[in-house]
Amino acid sequence: MTRILLAAFALLLLTGSRWSLNAVEPLELGDSLSEFSLYDTKRRLRSWEDYSEAKAVAFVFTSTECPLVNLYLPTLKSLHADFSPKGVQLIAVNADPGDSFNRVGGHAWENELPFPVLKDFEQDFARRLGATRTPQVFLFNGQQALVYSGRIDDQYTVTHRRVSPKSHDLRNALEQVLSDQPIAKASTAATGCIIQYSENPFHGKNLVYNNDIANIVSAKCLECHQKGRVGQISFASYRQVKRFSKTIREVVREQRMPPWYADPHYGEFLNSRSISEEDRDRLVAWIDEGCQQGEPAAKSATLAEPKKASFEWSIGTPDLVVSMPVEESVPASGVVDYKYYTVDPGFKEDVWIQAAEARPGNAEVVHHVIAYIISPGKEVFDRDGETAILVGWAPGDMPAQYPEGIARRIPAGSKLRFELHYTPNGQATVDRSSVGIRFAVTPPAREIHTNIMWQRELRIPAGKSWHEESSTYEFRDAARILSLMPHMHLRGVAAKYLLELPNGKKEMLLSVPAYDFNWQSVYRFKEPISVPKGALLTVTGVWDNSPDNPSNPNADRVVPWGEQTFDEMLNGWVDFVYEKADNPEELAALQ
Repeated sequence: MTRILLAAFALLLLTGSRWSLNAVEPLELGDSLSEFSLYDTKRRLRSWEDYSEAKAVAFVFTSTECPLVNLYLPTLKSLHADFSPKGVQLIAVNADPGDSFNRVGGHAWENELPFPVLKDFEQDFARRLGATRTPQVFLFNGQQALVYSGRIDDQYTVTHRRVSPKSHDLRNALEQVLSDQPIAKASTAATGCIIQYSENPFHGKNLVYNNDIANIVSAKCLECHQKGRVGQISFASYRQVKRFSKTIREVVREQRMPPWYADPHYGEFLNSRSISEEDRDRLVAWIDEGCQQGEPAAKSATLAEPKKASFEWSIGTPDLVVSMPVEESVPASGVVDYKYYTVDPGFKEDVWIQAAEARPGNAEVVHHVIAYIISPGKEVFDRDGETAILVGWAPGDMPAQYPEGIARRIPAGSKLRFELHYTPNGQATVDRSSVGIRFAVTPPAREIHTNIMWQRELRIPAGKSWHEESSTYEFRDAARILSLMPHMHLRGVAAKYLLELPNGKKEMLLSVPAYDFNWQSVYRFKEPISVPKGALLTVTGVWDNSPDNPSNPNADRVVPWGEQTFDEMLNGWVDFVYEKADNPEELAALQ
């Protein structure tokens, strides 16, 4: 079977080898690499400055789906363990256009790679080195001169697998460069998957804004980039888009915008903000070729215009708007304690909520808004983590909208408690936030349940660059998971949800390999995830409390759980319904 698979893989490489290099003269042995600048999987820009003290640096080109790369990962980890203490820096570089940034980070986390993994978005770095396959190695000495290029060793090729290598090419080269000896074999033939160099198919297509670009801006940018919303630059007109086109190109090409952090290898999500490769190429080509507006067209020219300049409710026109009872004064600077306001909406009987949305009165200083349901005789947070929450808001995608037949219940006599977290921006101002509610037309068959799955015993060691903590929830009956939302603070760098069934089978539901505190996203499944009674859902968070983390307020501090952002949290929000239909009358009677 192994021979058949290897033969098929070799045929794939031979038949899929149509690629072309741009006119770039690749480095030759002895040439120096003057500079480079690439993002790692924590979205930190890396250059020679970060590795200036290394005695040697080995770049290994990788791909998440190349079989030979995955076979060689244990070897690379072994080389890292042996040579890192001696001053050698091993770096993986992913130049595969088919691998998204989120997938590259997820693959590195799954395989517990202990060395940096960088993403070469436009393949410029691969072209400069002349990389043609994965895995292929380029070894530089302490003077940043290329001293070896080729394979890792001869254990694996596209046609065979040896029990152990006969020629330890990279290991030998590392030992020789550390001993200041000439490299005995400075060049070997790399084998593996061919790097598919891509060219933008929309270059030369004479794209114009009105016909080709306005729809993309409207669908992917205006949710945030218009007046009254969290994007600080408005893209509500062609003129504004052209004005910031170079910035748009950079953040789209580097997959920073639109903000979406789920590894595409796991799950399909109803509210994905990710942009397709085709739309990304189309936008980049239009910018590269001068941002032409085109002839006005009544239909397309207005697609990128928001309906109104002010903030609109994304859930549609609310049936009821509940606001804070007074304006809150926010100082120009300092740390503001959480603010709480309780409002009685006057519900004399149970009401069912089909959709709800929190709306900041002043988005420039509101870090988040959460509206909790304060029911007679019931705590907001149960001992098992079940939480009486109505809706929240933070930069991201958080309105609550439920499918037909599912709704959230607010029992008769309940009040709403606003929790406000403010972050001063240098100017004293005021805020009065609100919540919009749409009621269900008829009582639903099932009630939505929310669990916070928090871990309040956090103790993140000072200076540690990768610290994991988890929290687990056991389903007391068969259920369907609708959405997930991991939440951490400034030191949070990654999160994931793992489902374990009673038979021991495990399934990754969500992986967020590059968590960004600035964007709080709810991940809503296209199809709810069915789970049996007794299934365990575990949320795992990762924190970087080292000086290397530019968001870290204090790397010398052991960090506990806390509400302020200089402390930390692990909240693994999950929305679900039980498979057994709820009876609204019975629920009301019990309440």
